[in-house]
Amino acid sequence: MPDFIVAIPEHIRDFMELGGPVLYLIAALLLVMWYMILERIFYFRGPHKDAVKAAIHEWEARSERNSWAAHQVREQLISSVASKAKENLSMIQACVALAPLFGLLGTVTGMIEVFQVMAISGSSNARAMAGGVSRATVPTMAGMVAALSGLFLSFWLLRRAEQERESLSENLTLDH
Repeated sequence: MPDFIVAIPEHIRDFMELGGPVLYLIAALLLVMWYMILERIFYFRGPHKDAVKAAIHEWEARSERNSWAAHQVREQLISSVASKAKENLSMIQACVALAPLFGLLGTVTGMIEVFQVMAISGSSNARAMAGGVSRATVPTMAGMVAALSGLFLSFWLLRRAEQERESLSENLTLDH
């Protein structure tokens, strides 16, 4: 196995130590967010298609499709499938919004460390302050990267859910 692959766990450990304990919060948030993103992607590839087929089959099995009750059944079918498609999307968006805030928390805790060093040793000891500065900047960067990694896919998933709703609405025709 190549040396750079073997060294990955060491680099991750070093990065986590450099950024401080807030990076563990960001990493946990990132894992949860990506778990939900992947779950939604796999949902659209499999179970969603089955839900759409079931809704279309139930609608096509109706003998009458023009009454007020039929319209309500149609809306219920569309709404049911759409709500399943939008499941966890608000949680994904919340994770995207929380990641930079966790990064900001890391900035604040890192700056507190810098101020403690300044209070103890004075402002002339740049080497002593460097650890706090890295603990202030690395979590900020990590929080922004975590948010950006999920931002595009959260919007894509939301758009996909809306497109699926519109597609189902078009497939459930009112005429018989």
